[in-house]
Amino acid sequence: MTAPADPGLHGWLVIDKPEGITSARVVAQIRRATGVKTGHAGTLDPLATGVLPLALGEATKTVRFAAAGHKRYRFKVRWGIARDTDDREGAVTAESAIRPDQAAITAMLPRFTGMVLQRPPAFSAIKIGGRRAYALARAGHPPEMLERSIEIAALRMTRVLDPDHAEFEAVVGEGTYIRSLARDLAEALGTLAHVVELRRLAVGSFTEKQAISLDSALALGHSLAASG
Repeated sequence: MTAPADPGLHGWLVIDKPEGITSARVVAQIRRATGVKTGHAGTLDPLATGVLPLALGEATKTVRFAAAGHKRYRFKVRWGIARDTDDREGAVTAESAIRPDQAAITAMLPRFTGMVLQRPPAFSAIKIGGRRAYALARAGHPPEMLERSIEIAALRMTRVLDPDHAEFEAVVGEGTYIRSLARDLAEALGTLAHVVELRRLAVGSFTEKQAISLDSALALGHSLAASG
């Protein structure tokens, strides 16, 4: 059987990932639409939106370099409620009546800037004994996640929305979990928290200004594959 012709698509495509879809599903849809090998530079949770750089064809050989760059996020935290996933999709595990004020939050942020130790969420794609941590957690056996050193290059609070919610922006290194950052910041402030909104604004030199919608990318991919 003759292999399908290579459409000759090589390079990077920046998707503005919509909420409610996994990064792997985005990759699969673009691969089907274009007919070429596709990879991504940094997983986004289904809850998250924003910049998802996709490598097409020969560009997949450079994914590891793009994924190692700094990533910039905007996220909203809900104080006073802990969830097992550390975001709004999980089950409530504990509640607190304590709500940190703006001064306390601002004073705490320097402790979470630079090289810090972070414990990843149990609901994550990290492999534990050959299985994904989230698979173990969903099966009722959440694994013990070990702390690891990560980089938070910049962290600032952009606004206090109300006593229960605050919005932040962070620039972080590879392997950093924003869900864990929100959880740990809340614990340091004597309360609980989880992420209710998360948007990635940039991955290295790829920014949201370069991003196109998934629907537009799929239409473009089908068109290019057909013309190739």
